[in-house]
Amino acid sequence: MDNIPRISKEDLKKKIDLKGDFILLDVRNPVDYGNSNVKLPGSIRIPLDELEGRLNELDRKKDVVAYCT
Repeated sequence: MDNIPRISKEDLKKKIDLKGDFILLDVRNPVDYGNSNVKLPGSIRIPLDELEGRLNELDRKKDVVAYCT
């Protein structure tokens, strides 16, 4: 997984502010999600352990920015 590029929180904020055409993917598990006050607007929530079975829900033509805690 070393070849997966990372994005800084500042660059992510710029993408969100510019309304970039990308998917913001929240992959936190239910416990971490429930215990967090961080809920980024417009994000799609698919827990990491469900992601492989739900890839069809994502537009493969768009970049994906995944985040967790």
